[in-house]
Amino acid sequence: MPEALLSVTTEPLDLAAVVRLVDGGGPPGRHGSVVTFLGLVRGGNLGRRVIELHYEAYEPLAVRAFGIIAAEAADAWPGVRLAIRHRVGRLAVGEASIAIAAASPHRAEAFRACRYAIERVKQIAPIWKREVFEGGEAWIEGATADPSDAPAREAACRRACE
Repeated sequence: MPEALLSVTTEPLDLAAVVRLVDGGGPPGRHGSVVTFLGLVRGGNLGRRVIELHYEAYEPLAVRAFGIIAAEAADAWPGVRLAIRHRVGRLAVGEASIAIAAASPHRAEAFRACRYAIERVKQIAPIWKREVFEGGEAWIEGATADPSDAPAREAACRRACE
């Protein structure tokens, strides 16, 4: 069974595999660029030393949100193909929590689509994280926007095109 372009996984993320996914599925030479984003667990937040993060997601809705994001990107930048993988479970500092790849005939669209994807994931994907830090732990607020909220979508597009 072929790997999905859009997924939630407990396995460590392999950016090269995500690039292969997004660059496949078409005639050779279709894409002139592939832009990637790899989100890593930071060792500090709000002045605290972070020990680890625990991500949780409602997988069917998260993958559905990724599909909405991919469709929005394809509408905004025709020819763009997106892959989004988010990891759940316990992640140590330095481990990748999200991998995004955007393939496009032209680099400008690939850069914009990749940036747009991470902005929208933060807005609409039902993924939550619990941060464990020296002296305690806290849930970090996750996505709060409705996928159909036009101002949120426009804000993500503005950030992607800065």
